[in-house]
Amino acid sequence: MPWLDAEKIAAVVLAAALGGFAAGQAWAQVDEPIRPIPLDVRLDARKVALGDRLFHDKRLSGDDTIACASCHSLERGGVDGRVSAVGIGGAVGPINVPTVLNSGFNFRQFWDGRAASLEEQAAGPVHNPKEMGSNWSQVIEKLSRDKSLVSAFGESYRDGLKPHNIQDAIAVFERSLTTPNARFDKYLRGDTTALHRDELQGYRLFKSYGCVACHQGVNVGGNMFQVFGVMGDYFAGRGEPTGADMGRYNVTHNEADRHMFKVPSLRNVALTAPYFHDGSARTLDDAVDTMFRYQLGRPAPQQDKALIVKFLYTLTGELRGRSLEPSSPSHQP
Repeated sequence: MPWLDAEKIAAVVLAAALGGFAAGQAWAQVDEPIRPIPLDVRLDARKVALGDRLFHDKRLSGDDTIACASCHSLERGGVDGRVSAVGIGGAVGPINVPTVLNSGFNFRQFWDGRAASLEEQAAGPVHNPKEMGSNWSQVIEKLSRDKSLVSAFGESYRDGLKPHNIQDAIAVFERSLTTPNARFDKYLRGDTTALHRDELQGYRLFKSYGCVACHQGVNVGGNMFQVFGVMGDYFAGRGEPTGADMGRYNVTHNEADRHMFKVPSLRNVALTAPYFHDGSARTLDDAVDTMFRYQLGRPAPQQDKALIVKFLYTLTGELRGRSLEPSSPSHQP
């Protein structure tokens, strides 16, 4: 069949692998800008367990008070719920904490994209004086006294307890933090009962207003950079500029990258308030209002915005088989 191009064939094969659709359902998924999170991510179980230990180990910080989990709480959607993170000695960071959940699907890490991989990202907080305030020499010295940890490294890595292996183990663990089986994913896989009427209408509006131009793919974002304030000067409107507002410019020093940020994933977004790099939006309603004003540059009826928020609640999935779904506006009496 010459009219079947390679991309559509691959998409149908993927759709079948993800749930054994009927033909019509498989083709429906091909045309959707969002893809479901894979139900199974194959990783080295020993490295996942080791990375889990390290992710929660406060010895990675200079004064043994801060772990990765201190800012990336798995019970709070992979964030800390603060406007800015609080690190070693009570130091307040300059930027909002992005979620660690599904971070393995991001094309780069950090708001400004300065880390090309999760391995590279893992080293950043350890050395940041406002986050963990340590260095690899101090960390290795402390961890070397833990015989069980040293043994675990020996089982997973030929060269044992080394900085690059610490980074690798943490990265492998973070790649395990996927949240499949969101109600929206079930809809994408062919379950027509997974979404309520208002939620489905919210998704249609999400597409028709153009939100999917930046928020699409498996992670509903996380796969491109975009200027914050495409259709208006967000920073002039907010006032009190900071260095963090410069975004990717701080990495490249290219004028075209001023106020450019990695588009955040909307997976589990109902759990990760406050929103944006500056934590300025306290609620999803606030965030949607800001997006319409500064990214889309167009007004919208409040009812349309409310329906989009209802759709966003359907993006909350399961972590380790346990539902993370909060009380949704669509479920309120």
